[in-house]
Amino acid sequence: MSENSTDIIQGTLDMLILKSLSLEPMHGFGITQRSEQISKGVFRVNPGSLLLAFQRMQRAGLIDAEWRATENNRRAKFYRLTNKGRKQLKEETRDWERRTAAIARLREA
Repeated sequence: MSENSTDIIQGTLDMLILKSLSLEPMHGFGITQRSEQISKGVFRVNPGSLLLAFQRMQRAGLIDAEWRATENNRRAKFYRLTNKGRKQLKEETRDWERRTAAIARLREA
């Protein structure tokens, strides 16, 4: 992990989870690895925050979970995106793009 790594920006963890699960069902450690790899070590996911987000998102119907064997033949909970979760990802992506464009305009002003 980079010495300049940081926790995930508040409010983006759900979008990160939804985006990861839009590709394939994953377990928590897989999502953590993916976010750190794609961000080149800039972002790290707190396991406690991830677990709470999974629970909250399951209650909201955005994701489902089932116990399965991992590639290392260990038992883990795999999460998958629901149709409601796909819709939420689209909404959050649009909102994120709108906000980052506004920040870019402010920086250039």
